[in-house]
Parts: sequence; C-alpha cells; structure tokens
Amino acid sequence: MLAPDWLDSRFNNANGVAQHKRALQFLDRQTSGGWALSVGCGCNTRFNPLLREQGLSLEGVDISERMLVLARNADPEVLLHHADICTWRTDRTYRFMSAWDSIWHVQLEQQRALMLKLLASLDRGGVLVFTAGGFDGPSEHIDSTMGTEVYYSTLGIPAILEVIQESGCALRHLEFDQWPQRHLVVVVQRAA
Repeated sequence: MLAPDWLDSRFNNANGVAQHKRALQFLDRQTSGGWALSVGCGCNTRFNPLLREQGLSLEGVDISERMLVLARNADPEVLLHHADICTWRTDRTYRFMSAWDSIWHVQLEQQRALMLKLLASLDRGGVLVFTAGGFDGPSEHIDSTMGTEVYYSTLGIPAILEVIQESGCALRHLEFDQWPQRHLVVVVQRAA
C-alpha cells in the first residue's frame, strides 16, 4: 500500500509547488473564482493552498479509496470523487487542472483519449499542468522503486504535442524539472 508513503516525512512537500505557481501565472487575473480539479489527487494536499489563493473551489478524483480517506482527513473542504478518471464524468468545466504524477499510471492505449477529455474540460483561458515521461516516443514500464510494483506509461513528447494541438489548446511551458530523470512538466492553456 503506497498511500501512507505520500504523507511520510521523507516525501519532499515542495515537489511540484514551483511548477504549480508557474502554471497559475497563466490564469487571467481579471477573472476570479471557478473550479480546480486535481486528477489522481492522492492524499497529499500540498497544492490546495495555492489554488485557494486564486479563489478556486477544489475538486479531486482518485481511483484509490484509501488515498481519498487520507485526503478527506487532511482537507475536508475538497469535493472528492472515488472514480477512474478515464470513465468519470463531470458536468462542469475547470479554470485550473492538475494531473501531477498521476496520468502516467493510465494504460498507454487510454492516454490520448484521456488527455483530449481533460483538455476539453478546461474553461476558456483555463490551464492544465501535468507530468509525463519525457521520451521521444511511446513508452511503458513497471517500477518497484517504492516497494510496490507500479505501472507507468507516456505517449512521448511528439504525441503529447499533437494532442495539445488537436485539442485547440496552446503549450505554455515544457521542462525536464528533475534532470537526468525524464520527469516532464507540461503546462497547457485553452484559448480565452
């Protein structure tokens, strides 16, 4: 069970904070409020204060019931859903979305459709920050670095850029934030 590992004192709680701050800078400052969705929200609520500073209402979805129990205990104000993001449906759109270290656990053959779905769920001017494997082509593997076997996959940078273009969104930022690891951060924005 990996859930408690994300709350362990060895976990770097600054991980991803700078990248979320950068992504939030792309939001229109003339607009306030709206919703933020955390895809694969897990139990670590470190991004929630940043999102609330923007006046956003918080919503999260995760496939792990245990992660959601821990998340609810850490921040009971967040609207949480126990669901698979690939099949989950929402009636709202989002001003901001975060898929930090989450969608790369989705099966490779489902990733393109999921990315298109997420990008279509952005408000006009909305921003999505997500992480992916920074490879030149599709890749998938299983890793047990944290003690439990975990599946990872990525479309690869060229295919990610194609999906962004197909969705009518714009790439705002792309970086390898943990080089030499192939941890890729991508910030995308829907046209205003």
